[in-house]
Amino acid sequence: MRRKFDLTFAALQLPLDGAALIAAAIAAYTVRYLPEFIEVRPLFTQINFDRYLATSVLFAIVWILIFAVAGLYAIRPRRAWSELGRVIVGCTAGTAILIATVFFQRELTTSRFIVIAVWALSIAFVGAERLILRVVRHELLRAGVGHRRVIIIGRGRTADALAKLYQDNPILGFTIIRRFQGWSEQTQHDVDRLVRANRVDELLLADPDLPKEDALDLIAFAEENHVAFKYLADLFAARFGNIEVTTNGGIPIIEAKRTSLDGWGRIFKRTFDIVASLLLILLVSPIMIIEAILIKLTSAGPVFFGPHSDDTPAERVGEAGRPFRYFKFRTMYANVDRLRNDPSFLKKYGNLRHGPLMKIKDDPRVTPVGRFLRRYSLDELPELFLVLSGHMSLVGPRPHRPDEVSRYKSHHRRVLAIKPGITGMAQISGRADLDFEDEVKLDTWYIEHWTPMLDLWILLKTPGVVLARKGAY
Repeated sequence: MRRKFDLTFAALQLPLDGAALIAAAIAAYTVRYLPEFIEVRPLFTQINFDRYLATSVLFAIVWILIFAVAGLYAIRPRRAWSELGRVIVGCTAGTAILIATVFFQRELTTSRFIVIAVWALSIAFVGAERLILRVVRHELLRAGVGHRRVIIIGRGRTADALAKLYQDNPILGFTIIRRFQGWSEQTQHDVDRLVRANRVDELLLADPDLPKEDALDLIAFAEENHVAFKYLADLFAARFGNIEVTTNGGIPIIEAKRTSLDGWGRIFKRTFDIVASLLLILLVSPIMIIEAILIKLTSAGPVFFGPHSDDTPAERVGEAGRPFRYFKFRTMYANVDRLRNDPSFLKKYGNLRHGPLMKIKDDPRVTPVGRFLRRYSLDELPELFLVLSGHMSLVGPRPHRPDEVSRYKSHHRRVLAIKPGITGMAQISGRADLDFEDEVKLDTWYIEHWTPMLDLWILLKTPGVVLARKGAY
């Protein structure tokens, strides 16, 4: 039942996307020929509507092919933000093809407005159509339509939590038919009766400690009766969210990968970092010059945060635990770094963070200009040069000092699997307001679920978080 439900909605996306794209093209044409618009911007060429519409249908087919390549027709729905990002990428790629066609053939139109309008309206129309389809799907799931009928087998808190989750959240699309504490001959008899009555879609083993013989018997039963079989992750599967299976001489070997940032993913991220950091350096260089002048005029000391008070170099720990020379704009008075290890200073002003990191609110070591720079993260702009040099990335866990990393617990060190970043999941989710454990959980989730679209989403959300000054000290 559920598979037909998902297939139906996946199939509906094709004609609805096509209709939305053609509607966007017609809307762009209509707006361009409004008398009010023509008064502001007169027409220089007349576009035949029939020919325009025929070409729009052709381009709608091309765009749907691009959407397919962008992964917009997956059977299982994606998160709303991920889907919108793919719509934007697909519409932008389609518009690029349209521009190239106009440039080389000059047969459709030379109206730049229509091209831009088609791009904007296609994103709006397809995005709205996808949103409406998502809302309809969710409402049907809330009403119990399209649910997978599940039998849960297992005992324990995890099984209890899963059963409650399904019961409390019908939008997930699962209805629990029965629940059994274990697998026995009587349980098999009862399940077989439900399967023969066509009341079961899948069996879910929610007890990783079920004896191996019983688990194998349960799997065999599911295969014989053509019922889907799922099971909760055991210790290793729960510990490693990204695995790769290979065979050596016919023997399956499972590799627990630290991150999907490998192979082409790593190449893409590094290429993006180089291009984006170069553009951002050119864009913000006037701001950095102003910052440097203000720092030099308002307090004694160097412009950049450099060696510590004990003359040791300023370092941060990067990928795989390798230290690198670190710099940013100086925000403190000169020679006050040593106070971070002064017990009387810490007793007076206190540490707001739990764990290996230190964060002091209203830190007296910070200059007035430095406080402003920190509030809007302007002191970190020189980190763009560290991104360009390859020590950091635009997106990733924040870099920490060697003495802080030395106090990490073993699970904290997972954040060292990739290069540190200027911004990241923790920075858009609370910055310094987060406990260190929560920060590690967010960064670990990012490492395990990295995609180019996730990086783009984080980068687009960062300016709003910075301007709102959420969690900035």
